Amino acid sequence: MTRRITLAAVLILGLLFNANAQRKNNGPKPRNMWEVGANGGYLFYSGDVPSEGGWAAGIHFRKALDHAFSLRADVLYGMTKGDNGTNRLYDSKWTSGTVFGILSMNNFSIDRKARKFNYYILIGAGFNRFETNYINEGDGMQGSTDRGTIEMDLAPHMTPGAGFAVRLSKRLNIGAEYQGMILFGRRADLLDGSELEKGIRSPFRDIANYANLKINFNLGNPSKKSEPLYWVSPGDVVFQEIDEIKKRQDEAFQDSDKDGVIDLLDQEENTPPNAEVDTKGRTLDSDKDGVPNYRDKEPYYPPRAGEEVDDDGVVINPIAGPNGANGSGGVTEDRVREIIDEELSKYNLSEGGSTVAEWFLPMIHFGTNSHSVKYSDYGTLAGIARMMKGNPSLRLVVEGHTDQTGGESYNDMLSYERAKAVVDHMETNHGISRGRFVIIWKGKENGLVPQNSSYMNRRVEFRAAGPGDYEMAPPSESGKSNGY
Repeated sequence: MTRRITLAAVLILGLLFNANAQRKNNGPKPRNMWEVGANGGYLFYSGDVPSEGGWAAGIHFRKALDHAFSLRADVLYGMTKGDNGTNRLYDSKWTSGTVFGILSMNNFSIDRKARKFNYYILIGAGFNRFETNYINEGDGMQGSTDRGTIEMDLAPHMTPGAGFAVRLSKRLNIGAEYQGMILFGRRADLLDGSELEKGIRSPFRDIANYANLKINFNLGNPSKKSEPLYWVSPGDVVFQEIDEIKKRQDEAFQDSDKDGVIDLLDQEENTPPNAEVDTKGRTLDSDKDGVPNYRDKEPYYPPRAGEEVDDDGVVINPIAGPNGANGSGGVTEDRVREIIDEELSKYNLSEGGSTVAEWFLPMIHFGTNSHSVKYSDYGTLAGIARMMKGNPSLRLVVEGHTDQTGGESYNDMLSYERAKAVVDHMETNHGISRGRFVIIWKGKENGLVPQNSSYMNRRVEFRAAGPGDYEMAPPSESGKSNGY
């Protein structure tokens, strides 16, 4: 008997040790729910007296150690009886408590699917109490009729078994199971109240058998805990971590405020639409007057000490300089032109000769799906107009572009309309002849940045026109109906 008890203990401890080792090797396991269940079924003894069957019912609590191993505590109560049809019969009451180690047989594959079925084997150990009333009439072996009651308290037993369950939802599953409860000690043969002679065991040890149906519920907050891990694929946690990494990567490369700087590098997450920003996504204030460029009517005119600016970035109390009012200082407009000519002459470039370096001319930008010239760009265009008036023979190429979203024909028309809107503005507001401009449209070609919707690509560029520059015909009218 001692050897059998030791073997059962070793088996259970081995299961627990292996489960604990796997959990440590695989890292922290997800928090998962407890299972509580109720069962009912057929209880019968297999022994010297044929069983007529009986019933039993019980409850259990189960907790997963990892994806394959779990522990379960069962409490069972039942009644059964037997009769050999001639001279032996019995009726018995059974009560037991058992702790099981359970191995899920189909939870070793790595995939992303929740298990619909759970096949498992189990082995457990516990204690039982039985009370058997028996009648053994004389049959030549025992002589006279023998009747009485056998009671056994806290008898140890070992219970192997197997079962399966079907998942109905995250909270509910049903199943079927078989257990065979093997008792230890001399009275292990007295479940059916029968033995060869008093104190002598019969050839067949009695076993309590229990075949039952189960209904099981998962307890816990599903928003904070997963299902019991024997329903969860071992690879599910890995795939969830991969999905989380992909999600973070996608979020990092988004440009939420559409300023041309991805969120991973953007230090100002809510830049106003179409505002000029630096390489870190921060709103530009080029003249450091406290008014950002996109609202500043004089974005490149820093106020001097003692000067103040209004909400539009315009100096409201100019301090007179040595050469007159308005704080112009000692540098006149003519002198600025001389300085520019001197610098251009170093590169064989001259405004007077009507050749202007491409890098000298600015570009302006547009809103999404828009070809309206922004108020913030009026000052830029006014500067270009002054340069053209100072160089009557200068002709400019006005080149329209779009971002990479939308259809091709739509973008062709939009880039043409942007270039035309700029030319119309120069003609209407500054009196520059239409013949001094060459309109070219590029659609979504030649993007400055790779982001599809970056405002940096929604632009109009300027350059000095050469002898080989000719105006492009407007694109097909069909582009107007291909919006997005």
